Amino acid sequence: MSNKAQAENFSNSIAKIKQEIRKDLVGQEDVVDNVLIAIIAGGNVLLEGVPGVGKTRLVRSLGKVLELPFSRIQFTPDLMPSDVTGTNVIEKDASGKMNTVFQKGPIFANLVLADEINRATPKTQSAMLEVMQEHRVTVANKTYTINEPFFVLATQNPIEQDGTYPLPEAQMDRFMFKLLVGFPSVTELAGIVNMTQITMEETASAVVDGNTILQMRELAKTVPVVPDVLYYAMRLVARTHPELPDSGETAKKYLKYGCSPRAGQALITAAKVRALVNGRFNVSCEDINALAYPVLRHRMKINYTAINERLTVDDVITKLIAENEKDKGTGGLDEAKPETVEEVEAVEAVAPVDEEQAAKDAKKAAKEAKKAEKLAAKEAKKAAETEKTETAE
Repeated sequence: MSNKAQAENFSNSIAKIKQEIRKDLVGQEDVVDNVLIAIIAGGNVLLEGVPGVGKTRLVRSLGKVLELPFSRIQFTPDLMPSDVTGTNVIEKDASGKMNTVFQKGPIFANLVLADEINRATPKTQSAMLEVMQEHRVTVANKTYTINEPFFVLATQNPIEQDGTYPLPEAQMDRFMFKLLVGFPSVTELAGIVNMTQITMEETASAVVDGNTILQMRELAKTVPVVPDVLYYAMRLVARTHPELPDSGETAKKYLKYGCSPRAGQALITAAKVRALVNGRFNVSCEDINALAYPVLRHRMKINYTAINERLTVDDVITKLIAENEKDKGTGGLDEAKPETVEEVEAVEAVAPVDEEQAAKDAKKAAKEAKKAEKLAAKEAKKAAETEKTETAE
């Protein structure tokens, strides 16, 4: 099958998945698109939105459409790590012998909704985020692997912050995307009400299964990225660092610290999936620009200047993209520049010589030398005449 045909099949499968999800969810097109990209790319998503906008319904609907087991964890201050990962319990077998058995926690599912993750203590958050990163759980020196595909959708409430434990930057970095869920429009709100009057249950049908998701992930890895686009994406990440000499005015003025290398990895990995979703077998700069917001917004921190000017993180990202557009199509990645005298001489020794230009340079140098010689002779004659006049007097 050709690359074009594979991209078209991929795009058609995504269209069918979104069509089924629309049976259970009204609006939030961007959120659905980015969540599907993250699932296929193998990342996790941090969702920020007010209560009641369909976060739980989205994951339950995804579980049906993708035929994947779903679990929900409601994070509270008294939630313990073992409540998430599971623990060893003692059970009596048929012969009356006591055995230690591992009882799996709710994290052992393909789709996990971590509701209000910032309400749990840092110890529980760390246990959860370790599973997200490693895709395995270690209890009593024994490791248990999570079945693939594995996806975590964590939520945060931007309004109520009392009694919460904000995620540290290092833990926020483990999420591929941070998505913002806005309040629905009047039309969408009417659609939600009409839908839930019929039934509160999800009605979506299965379209693909876990193995198909893994095959789509492997296909996405083969999508090529030309050097110009790779350079464009990496320069965008580098521009978020105000401490770099060539980061640009936006970072130096509005940013306190920039993104980690994971941002570059997430940009390219997700851009490959987005290209296939749109029926293309190549990554474009437009893919990078579209994904810059969910990839960068939780990995960079704006300073007081940006806050005083009433700029959001997304506003600063828009400025960074505009700044980065000026360097589009400049070629491959930065070449290493020689630092020592020996390296400079080596580069000059192998540099190609333009004979015509060299002849012109030699002629120009000879002309300049002759001119300097005449000027020196004239100055010497003038000095001699001045000396003779002074002697006569």
